[in-house]
This record gives sequence, C-alpha cells and structure tokens, in this order.
Amino acid sequence: MIRGIVSSQVVADFMWNESNFDDLSENGNVSIVENVEESRSHPPSSLLWAIAIAAIILFLCSSLRHALFQSTAFDLGIFDQAIYLISQNQTPFSSLMQIHILGDHAAVIYYPLALLYKIYPDVHWLFLVQAIALSLGAWPSWSLGLLAGLNQVQSRAIAFIYLLYPVVFNINLFDFHPEVIALPALLGAILAARLNKVLWFCSAVLLVLSCKAVLSLTVAAMGFWLFWCEKKQRCGAIALLLGVAWFVIASQKIIPLFSGSEVAGVGRYSYLGKSVLEIAINLILKPQLVLAKILSFDTFKYIFILTLPVIWGLLPFFSKIGVRYLTPLIPAIPTLAINILSDLPFQRSLAYQYSVPIIPFLLLAVISKEEGRITPPDPQEEKFTPPLTLPREKKEEGSSATDYVTDVRKMEDGIGQKEEDQPNHQLLSPSVPWGKFQDSKLTNLSLTISRLPQLWLGMQLPKTMIIWSLIIFLFLGEYKDFLLYLNRLDTWQATREAIAQIQPQSSILTDNRLAPHFAHRPIVKLLSQISPQTDLAEFKYILLNQRHPWPDTAKIGNDLANRLKNTSQFQLAYQKNQVLLFKRIGDS
Repeated sequence: MIRGIVSSQVVADFMWNESNFDDLSENGNVSIVENVEESRSHPPSSLLWAIAIAAIILFLCSSLRHALFQSTAFDLGIFDQAIYLISQNQTPFSSLMQIHILGDHAAVIYYPLALLYKIYPDVHWLFLVQAIALSLGAWPSWSLGLLAGLNQVQSRAIAFIYLLYPVVFNINLFDFHPEVIALPALLGAILAARLNKVLWFCSAVLLVLSCKAVLSLTVAAMGFWLFWCEKKQRCGAIALLLGVAWFVIASQKIIPLFSGSEVAGVGRYSYLGKSVLEIAINLILKPQLVLAKILSFDTFKYIFILTLPVIWGLLPFFSKIGVRYLTPLIPAIPTLAINILSDLPFQRSLAYQYSVPIIPFLLLAVISKEEGRITPPDPQEEKFTPPLTLPREKKEEGSSATDYVTDVRKMEDGIGQKEEDQPNHQLLSPSVPWGKFQDSKLTNLSLTISRLPQLWLGMQLPKTMIIWSLIIFLFLGEYKDFLLYLNRLDTWQATREAIAQIQPQSSILTDNRLAPHFAHRPIVKLLSQISPQTDLAEFKYILLNQRHPWPDTAKIGNDLANRLKNTSQFQLAYQKNQVLLFKRIGDS
C-alpha cells in the first residue's frame, strides 16, 4: 500500500494517519458494517460518560425548574394528568383541554408511560424518561458517523455536537413532550435501515409514530428518502406506507373521534383552510398563499438559527462533493414547512419542541458531507488532481517513505496528536496551489496557514467543531431562564405552604405555572378557562399568585381575587406575600 501511494502522491491523510501504512489488501479488508456493529457493541467510555452526564444534567434542570414553580400546565400538566389517570384505570380526559388525551395528538405512547406511574405516580418519571431519551440520541449519532467512514474522534464529535445542540437542552427545559422519545428513535431507525435490520427499523418507526400524529409526515418523508436516495427499498417502502397510513387514520379518524373537532393546530393555518384536507389542496392549487411566508425575513432567520450549530457542515464549500449530501434533509421538509407556514411565531423558536424532528437529519447531512469527502475517487478519474495534496514531487533517492512523511510532519510544529485523534481527512486549503511551491519556506508558511481553524474544514477539525457548538449553545441555550426564575423566589415558600393545605384529589382553579403541581386529580383548570359568569362552585380551592402571575391571566386573577373576597361562597384560607388560597365554604 505504501509503495502505491508514494508512487502517485503523498496526500495529507497519509501524513496524519499512520494506519495508512498498514496492508489492507487481505486480512485488513473488513467491511464498514462489521466495524460499526463491533463499535456499537463496545462504545468508547468517553461517549458513555457524556451520555450519562448529559442525562443527569437534563434531569436535574427540568426537576429544578418544576420545583421552582416554573413548569406550565401547557404542556406538562396536560400530559402528567393524562398519564396519571391512565395509571389509575380512569378515562384520560384532560380537564385543561376538555378533551380525551387521544384527541390531542393521537399519542398512544401515554399508555406504556403509565406503567411507570403504576410503580409510583410522580411527574419526575417524565423528566427522567425525557432526559434519558434526549441523551441517548448521541449513541446512534456516533454509530451513524462510524458507518459513514468517519474515524472514532470525528464520530464522537458528532455525538457531542448533538448533545450541545440548543434544541436538545431547550426542549428538555420546556416541560415534557412525548416527541422527545422520537428523537433517538428516528436516528435509530436510520441506523437500522443502513444496517439492513428490518425488524429493528420497524420497531423504531412504530415508536416514532406513537409519539405524535404529525410525526407520520416525517416518517413518510423518511421512507421516500430511504427508497429513492439511499436505495433501501424495503425499509423505505415500510416507512412510507406506515407514515401515510397513520397520518390518515390519526387525522381523519382518531383525533376527530376523541376531540370532536379537527386536528389540533389547524387554526394556525387558517389562511390556507379550515381542515387538513383543505389545507393540503390549497398548498397545491394556491402556492401564492405560502410564498410570502417562505420568502420572509422571519423564515430566513429561523433557518439560520436552526442550522447555525452545524452551518459549517451544510454549506457546499467543495464543488467536488456537490450538494447530494443534502438529501438527508428531505425527511425534515414536512416539519420545516409546518413551522414556517404557521401563524404562530413560537413554532419558529428553538425554545420549543417544534424543531425536534429536524435535528436528526441536520446531523445526517453533516455526516453525509464528510462521507463524500473520504469516499475514494473513481479510478477512471486519475487525471483529476485532488486539491488537498502536498507537492507531488518524488522522494529523494535512498530515502524511505517513512522518512519523507516524518520530514513533512516536522514542518508543522505542535501537531502532536495521537493517531486515533487525527482526522481521517485531508486538512489543507483547497485554494493553495501546492504544486507551485518549490521553496521550503513558502511550503512551511502554507502548511502553517492551512492549520488555522477554518469552519469549512468541518469534521476535519472535530475539536474546533465541538468548541463552535459550545459557543452557539451559550448563545442560544435557554439555561439563562434560571436567572429569571431567581427573581420569583420571594413567593416560593409561601406557595409551598399554600399547596400543603390543599387536599389531594380536590378540584382546583389556578394559573398556568401552578397547575402542574395539581395534575394528579380529575379536575384542575386554568384561569383562562373561566369567565365572569362561570359558576365557581365546581372548585373546592382557588390558588392565586398575585405578585408573579401568569402574564396572560394576570387581570383575570386580580378580578377574581376581588370577587372572591366579597363573596360568601369562598373564604380566604391562606395569605402570604400576595399568594392567596381560597377555600369553598362548607367543605371540611
């Protein structure tokens, strides 16, 4: 192998990776799939530690937010109440939404989650499941990198970039959402498809579909991509069939049956129609309705922020690679379109759950691009001179290939990396005409410049990419919300004391931030659900925080407090730091 390389040219990859001196002609010719399966069975300890630490951090953050009374009824209270009622063998009717929970998003995943509540009914089960699911997405990300031919360091970098993605942290901090379980499942499904593990693929797809009805569009698009672009006809056909079938069943049968109305969220696209079918027709017949949305500044801003953590891996810096590496983004198109076309701006925010299904495919595009860089060139294209090469000068007579590589390495001070930590790619600038350098000083300077951290080098500089992801996380991560939470600590103790006086299972009226702490009962409602004419006899307790109210219902809360103080139906049972607890008179 050495003789063949030196006779043609010495490439940068040859210099950095001493494993290129190994003879792969016979015994070393192991398939990528076999290597990946072995690596997946024995993941590096650094990856396992990263996953474990991430899961702990995510769990602690969501638990702390809940303990500080900053979680919300929409959506934690909704899901917690439904899962609790299922665990108690009761109908999961959401008093917060006034519908059966299957009428929301047809998410049947609530039923297996209720098994955890049978052990002990506690909302922290949901925080734990969410933290583990989000963290585990790093594992298939790493495996997909290895399968594509990336080395260990680059594959681990992909996993770390996933863990540092702002959406991953932000969605964990924003209550609980079942679609987080679909995040590692989507990555696992793609890995199973590429390894031709059909049974595992089907299991992963069914898990994704059980999390939310709208994910059926992502599954269908993934099936199209697998069938036509990845040439995985069997898995592609299965995903396409299951995705389309579940979308029709969920949107046209299950959701209307349990909710008595159209799919949740249709109102966000009222300019396109009043039903799923009407919206779909208008998208085709009246494209002018959506052009203004697609070409708006808001859309470009959303896409830029969403892709910023991996922007270096998406832009086509190398014309040689083309743009085929962007085909993994096809399954992300339905979610992207849904978010862009919505009338609600928070669907285009990284602080919420709406962008979660896009993340796996952004990472796949990055991996695909790196795979394109390391794919051996076609032997028929011998005349093409790779732009990332050293001077193709023959080594001096009597010098060995090892000596030649050693001399070149001496030109670059401070490299000193272990072999496994060296990117398995060419690291030199494509804009430098290396063949024209005859002076050793110029060559020295050029090699030094080429080592400067440049984003277009992508995963060829894995540590730089991790640092970049960390910087973006510091800018876009919602960890800064904890500073806001500290400003509301002055009513924390009073709120705890008020809650301690409320009997379990009793009906209660409160605001969006306090409702999640009363979800384990059949009736808990929000201030936004009442009007001045509402009969309050339905509630045994009414709990208000007038110092730090939920902004949307602050006025309702103040008016209600004044009304209750002047009624004989309720009495003020507790008051401290503007935390008010009213109890219905006549109840013990």
